[in-house]
Amino acid sequence: MRLTCSQKDLLSALTTTNKAVDVNNTLPVLNNVLLKAEGKKLYFTSTNLEIAITYNIETDVKNEGEITIPSKLFTSYINYLKDEKVDVVVEGGDIQIKTSDSKTRIKGIPASEFPSIPLVEKEGGMTAKVSDLKKAIEQVVFAAALNTTRPILSGVYFAIEKEELKMVATDSYRLSERVLPVSKVSGNVNCIVPAKTILEFGSILDGMKEDDEVTIIISKNQIMFSVGSVELISRLIEGQFPNYEQIIPKASKTQIEFEVGAVSLVLKRINIFAKENNNKIILKVADGKVIVTTESTQYGEGEITLDTKIDGENGEIALNSQFLLEALGTVGKTKVVLEIGDKIAPVILKPKDGKGYTHIIMPLKI
Repeated sequence: MRLTCSQKDLLSALTTTNKAVDVNNTLPVLNNVLLKAEGKKLYFTSTNLEIAITYNIETDVKNEGEITIPSKLFTSYINYLKDEKVDVVVEGGDIQIKTSDSKTRIKGIPASEFPSIPLVEKEGGMTAKVSDLKKAIEQVVFAAALNTTRPILSGVYFAIEKEELKMVATDSYRLSERVLPVSKVSGNVNCIVPAKTILEFGSILDGMKEDDEVTIIISKNQIMFSVGSVELISRLIEGQFPNYEQIIPKASKTQIEFEVGAVSLVLKRINIFAKENNNKIILKVADGKVIVTTESTQYGEGEITLDTKIDGENGEIALNSQFLLEALGTVGKTKVVLEIGDKIAPVILKPKDGKGYTHIIMPLKI
């Protein structure tokens, strides 16, 4: 294998494919990135057996070939090179990197030892805008469960209704649902995607143009996201996602309108004490005001009164302040509405315009 490419393109490809490299793997080849020169392109592939990422760049290929080399080490070395042309040559199982002032040899592992990446046989699919998908990921994935005792809850549910995609995640204490427009919908696309996969793909989208299109292809047990020169393939989580719609309250007794900035600051202040009691706060609605309090802790207690717009009945409810803060941080609007029912009903947080995003939080005991 012999080729010439730019340091900038090399680094971009390696930085992206590194997201699928797990240095704790017991198989040495999984610490490596597969390089394959074919036609006029250099293909990069990495995998941790849960996800696989492929990236390609335009190169001046003189001789085709393939090899795997340590991904983190190669990335570190390329990062310290000047932005100039880099010559890459594979000889005797090693890779040589030549620049105008340096020559380095890195030991590789034969490409034949690298796991084959299975093809995704399309059973359904769609396309979405990068901007829409990025926002949906930000608003949904944080609500997924972090542990794997219930694998279903460690994923993000994809469900199609006409030309809209619902993305939903829950850890059973809170739930986020985002609805976004999609196009070119075909076949069955309902599935559960690991939250880790969604997070990794979200970080890839950060480097893409807002109006780029993402192609999503789904098979029986795999999903592939494709955008620009990047493809990410992941396994799906087997099982049935909970019928979450039945727990979303259809009506509320009280609606409170908040300025996101103002209520976030209040929660951060009150959370200094609330974090000593599992982040528990009490919202009391009375006489056109909202009083936010904590129970007494070893460090003290807090109480803050908010003047805001309220429709409905007086009452009180206990919530996890950290859950509320995290939801407010992703809503993407300056004003939100908190809908409250009785003391045991979930509360609903929505943008004031009520479109696209719904977040619910289970109440705590008072």
